[in-house]
Amino acid sequence: MTKNPSEGPLPTSRLRIAMVVPPWYELPPRGYGGLEQVCSALVDALAAKGHEVTLFGAGTGTGTAAHFVGTVPELQHHRLGQALPELAHLSRVNRMISPDSFDIVHDHTTVGPYAAAERSVPTLTTVHGMPAGELGEVLGDIDPRVGLVAISHTQRRLAPELGWAATIHNGISTAGLVTKSAPGMGPVLWLARFSADKGPDLAIEACRTAGLPLVLAGKCDSRAERQYLEQVIEPMVGSDVTVLRNPDRDATVRLMLAARALIMPIRWEEPFGMVMVEAMATGTPVVALNRGAVPELIRHGETGLICDEAEDLAPALIDVARLDPGVCAAHVRRNFSAERMADDYERAYRAWATPQPHAEQASTPSVAW
Repeated sequence: MTKNPSEGPLPTSRLRIAMVVPPWYELPPRGYGGLEQVCSALVDALAAKGHEVTLFGAGTGTGTAAHFVGTVPELQHHRLGQALPELAHLSRVNRMISPDSFDIVHDHTTVGPYAAAERSVPTLTTVHGMPAGELGEVLGDIDPRVGLVAISHTQRRLAPELGWAATIHNGISTAGLVTKSAPGMGPVLWLARFSADKGPDLAIEACRTAGLPLVLAGKCDSRAERQYLEQVIEPMVGSDVTVLRNPDRDATVRLMLAARALIMPIRWEEPFGMVMVEAMATGTPVVALNRGAVPELIRHGETGLICDEAEDLAPALIDVARLDPGVCAAHVRRNFSAERMADDYERAYRAWATPQPHAEQASTPSVAW
């Protein structure tokens, strides 16, 4: 089964959408949670368009506009990475989904594509991770009635053989967002989970070479994250580096507003990189290595600087101060808003829920340049 979500005016009929999120964190998240931030923005934008959104998650409520259905009273973040909590969550969700109640299921879980074959309602599932290795193997074996949504063209190119239904860039809510009017004069900011893939060691080396202070603000919950921070990063820390573990959402916004730049020295093919969009939305440019979806998110020389080699990061951190915060924020409002994301997903929902057995599979354009 293939579908073709196209451009053009959207129908006005209301959709009944089952939004299924992992059972780890609440929506919106209080701290780390890129997936949860995206889902929160999408839910609210879809509800604002008049659609009926039911959010299936863990806990006792939501700060979004969706009707909330909890499958377990307690958030399961302390069991993150285990299979059974997500499997149990999906089993309970599947028992509550029927064509009488929903037109489309939008699944954001890891196991969801496999579990979706049991549903009698069409399912689109957004792939938030790297579609390679074990995840790629699982995605390659799912029922063809389950459509996959890529979050970047880079991610999709890594596994072109999978059953992709659309490519839709993530978006954020820009309502009430504070944007600085002049370049930040504070430290360079690195914001990610503490992992070698995210390159905090490269951030330290680049800032030290450039003579600039650095704030490392990262997720540090898992054993692997704690070990990496304590064994690799902390021995590198001096008076020029400040380390913040698990900052909350308000703290990260303040850090972005103050920052000279966000540094993203990633060592892997990151499928998206939500923190880059969040930084640019506040007017903070991004200095990043040319990996993963970086070229899809940053306009080189306008909203940030893209470097091919790690040794190019230090001079880029000096040069980035010339970039206009207003241009960074306008870029996000134009290309990565929650409203644009909701429009793209609405087209994908309608296409996937309407049988078109002879249509060619196509991606949904989400960037205008």
